[in-house]
Amino acid sequence: MARKEIADTTANPGRLKQIALTYKMTRKADPKVGLVVAAVGIVTFGVFLALGFWIDHPIYLGILGFLLAFLAMAIVFGRRAERAAFGQMEGQPGAAAAVLQNIGRGWTTTPAVAMNKSQDVVHRAVGKAGIVLVAEGNPNRVKSLLAAEKRKMARIVVDVPVHDVIVGDGEGQVPLKKLRTTLLKLPRVLAGPQVTAANDRLRAMGDLMSNMPLPKGPMPKGMRMPRGGKAR
Repeated sequence: MARKEIADTTANPGRLKQIALTYKMTRKADPKVGLVVAAVGIVTFGVFLALGFWIDHPIYLGILGFLLAFLAMAIVFGRRAERAAFGQMEGQPGAAAAVLQNIGRGWTTTPAVAMNKSQDVVHRAVGKAGIVLVAEGNPNRVKSLLAAEKRKMARIVVDVPVHDVIVGDGEGQVPLKKLRTTLLKLPRVLAGPQVTAANDRLRAMGDLMSNMPLPKGPMPKGMRMPRGGKAR
């Protein structure tokens, strides 16, 4: 019992520190986040408290209102923090890879399976929906990268469906903030063993990452690429 209490005590400061850090990062992109979250909490609590006085049960409704106000604040803060994070990542090379690596269980992500000197890049995600190639960069240039990657995989995984997605705000493209949802909505057509087999065959095929390390998430602007390529 004592060990559990010690563990909880040491864990809580870490969680609070993480929440504080998230708030600071969110506030830079969304200065009104504190006021909005506080307003949501006050209004929610006020409505339930008023309802409690109206039905002559202010204590019960006050406690319920406090709990629901806290929940509402957490939901609103989470959504605004997520929106701020996407806003900061959007347009940076590697942003799609950061989203894919947090898509959830059942998916295996391999960043930068194809890339050119202009930092147009294709990432690969494998799950029960099949193989999803996610491209970010110039829409015209990434089409050739996608086509080349499909041809390469066609010799290895002929029985696995392949989807392609271009991240962006143009017609036929998927915004970064909707990338995770888009993949999760794809129909699941493979069983677990089939997903494992597809991953094994793709790993055997090899990819660009085996020769060129790439940091997880967005790459710093100005980072020099091999063979004289430069970030733009």
